[in-house]
Amino acid sequence: MADKITIARPYARAAFAEARADSMLGAWSEALHKAAAVVADPHVQSLLGDPHVTPAQLAQLVLDLAGAGLGEHGRNFVQTLAESRRLNCLTEIAVLFDGYKDDAEGIADVTVASAAPLDATQQQTLAAALARRLKREVRLHCVIEPDLIGGAVVRAGDLVIDGSVRGRLTRIAHELVA
Repeated sequence: MADKITIARPYARAAFAEARADSMLGAWSEALHKAAAVVADPHVQSLLGDPHVTPAQLAQLVLDLAGAGLGEHGRNFVQTLAESRRLNCLTEIAVLFDGYKDDAEGIADVTVASAAPLDATQQQTLAAALARRLKREVRLHCVIEPDLIGGAVVRAGDLVIDGSVRGRLTRIAHELVA
């Protein structure tokens, strides 16, 4: 069977295109996350695989619990997912949708793993430098990883900047062995 993210990708693109055309990216994102939370519930999960529950009933359940912000096109989207038996991919659809939304809005999520906590000034300086380099607004997520020994590792999509002591020691060890 195909991977859920592979199945979700065309649905997320379609939802993004519709939301962008209607200028409702924020509302769709929120509604998709609410619908994904409904579908993630164990009770609802058991209904998704139940052959006695019709796709229309599943769609109505999701719409009743989470569909307030979707509008007519969104309701049609959820009904299409239900008819295709793809409601179980809503979490992946919501995540992909947010990625497309962030790209369109020029926002980059950046994770900074550091050996010690960064203070507010360091975070602001780092965010400003990354915004210049990436040419995007930066949403900084700080994580503490004591095994880095010192320094930090910055991850923004495919870009990884390893300025940690552990990374330097690994590079030195590799050069000595090679």
